[in-house]
Amino acid sequence: MAHSARRDCPELPDFSLLKRLARDQLIYLLEQLPGKKDLFIEADLMSPLDRIANVSTLKQHEVDKLYKVEYKPVISTSDQLCFLIRPRIQTRKYVLLVPDVANADKAAGKFRRYKLIFTPQKFYACEAVLEEQGIFGDVTTDEWAFYLLPLDDDIISLELPEFFKDNFLAGDQRWVRTAGSALHLLHSLYGPFSKIYGIGRCSKMAYESWREQVEEGEQRTRQAEIGKVFLIDRDVDFVTPLCSQVVYEGLVDDIFRIKCGCVEFPPDVTSSDKSIKVMLNSQDKVFNEIRNEHFSNVFGFLSQKARNLQTAYDKRRGMDIKQMKTFVSEELKGLKQEHRLLSLHIGASESIMKKKTKQDFQELLKTEHALLEGFEMRESISFIEEHINRQVSMIESLRMLCLLSITENVLDASYGVDHLLTFANLRQLGLLVEQPPGETLTVMESKVGKLVNDKTAGKLTDAFSSLARKSHFRALSRKLNLVPKSDEEYDLRVPRDMAYIFSGAYVPLSCRLIEQVLERDGWTGLEEVTRLLNGHEFAVSGKNDAQRIIVVMFLGGCTFSEVSALRFLGRERALKNSNKHDYFLVSRL
Repeated sequence: MAHSARRDCPELPDFSLLKRLARDQLIYLLEQLPGKKDLFIEADLMSPLDRIANVSTLKQHEVDKLYKVEYKPVISTSDQLCFLIRPRIQTRKYVLLVPDVANADKAAGKFRRYKLIFTPQKFYACEAVLEEQGIFGDVTTDEWAFYLLPLDDDIISLELPEFFKDNFLAGDQRWVRTAGSALHLLHSLYGPFSKIYGIGRCSKMAYESWREQVEEGEQRTRQAEIGKVFLIDRDVDFVTPLCSQVVYEGLVDDIFRIKCGCVEFPPDVTSSDKSIKVMLNSQDKVFNEIRNEHFSNVFGFLSQKARNLQTAYDKRRGMDIKQMKTFVSEELKGLKQEHRLLSLHIGASESIMKKKTKQDFQELLKTEHALLEGFEMRESISFIEEHINRQVSMIESLRMLCLLSITENVLDASYGVDHLLTFANLRQLGLLVEQPPGETLTVMESKVGKLVNDKTAGKLTDAFSSLARKSHFRALSRKLNLVPKSDEEYDLRVPRDMAYIFSGAYVPLSCRLIEQVLERDGWTGLEEVTRLLNGHEFAVSGKNDAQRIIVVMFLGGCTFSEVSALRFLGRERALKNSNKHDYFLVSRL
């Protein structure tokens, strides 16, 4: 991925087409209720909807009032009510709102039209609820097949935060067809893929779902605009998301939360009395130049940018009227915009610095690196124990415990039984793994076991990390060279490999796998690696030889650190192959 992909890659497909298709379909569905109507939207659909069809667009199509869907009586004077919701177990209560309104209207002798739009698709259970309530014929149901939202030149997203929990924890495979449909949409719009690789059970099923949809649908020959596709399950690599992020975009996400490509910077960042929402993408020239940088480099860049900006402003001195007029009409607006963005990112960096450059964070990083390398275990255990005792952060404690792959509760007893479900979930996911019967405990594991006993006071069973699981990571690390040798200085200003995203300590397993498979054009030579990762790998040839874009679809989410690593890998591959068009497009669920 190039920093300015659209400039460097003139043949980049027009991904805004995805947005236009989604908007046109939504408008078509809304117009099936001709005349004024009120629209009720589920909370986590509001941001994606705003990116696709903003308020003014909706108003043009006779949406009178917008409401957030809440589980309380609907107050609306409109004769037409439209509900836009996700087809989830937990939104059943929202589906039940419609029968409540319809039955109340019937009792009052009032006639209204009701429409339920499920997105990205509806499931049988959705209509079953209406049938149970006896109003199936009174409500029209439809689906808004909104699958992919372009968030930036090189990021498209399904905006399905529940995918990970539903699929990997609950074992609910309802979203697998959604992933297959997203692939089908890319295939339909941008032509056949040259090759598809994948690893993971969910990826295999998503691929098979896509194949079924291709076979069912009408075959149209389009010019191939996408080359290879790589599908990867999140549970293939849990280590990477457990590591603290230190690239700028990752830190912004950790502290301020990036939602649907947008961040809300609080007053301490904006130096005002209000928060400001900012779009974070390649259009923000300041952000675009620092997003993938290790945080230690960011302030130097921003300082230089501020000096350059001041120099540009200073050009006004000594100008005559004609020159000043040209300056105001051609440059001033751009300089003011750049100045505003620069101020915001300096404010954000200062806020990050206050939180992330303290001694605690440096010690946390040191412990993470020790865990990844498999050294200084005694010190790591001590740090984790102290972290728990001081109650610094429950989430950080859990992350470190999962990284060490220990099991069950080693939190301070004051956390109590409130988090038993969390531990049960982590255990079910395989993030905290029990010691198999008959295994011999090492000194380290005995010490951790004592800590478990001390802290849980018998509330949870004694449990330890699996020796097999640990050796898998160690073996994978050796085979794929995930931990670079630390005997030489790592220059974070001029990164030499993807490990820079973790201060030179670790190359993300997910990205290394992608790199190796692309280099080998398949899984040949990686048999031992795939065995350690429980298999489900595949490589299927397609119908074109295009090499322009490599789409990587993470099933279960990805981190901004991984996106930065793939951007780096894309630039490295382009240099190696003298191919300006070789870069990655990240798709995430």
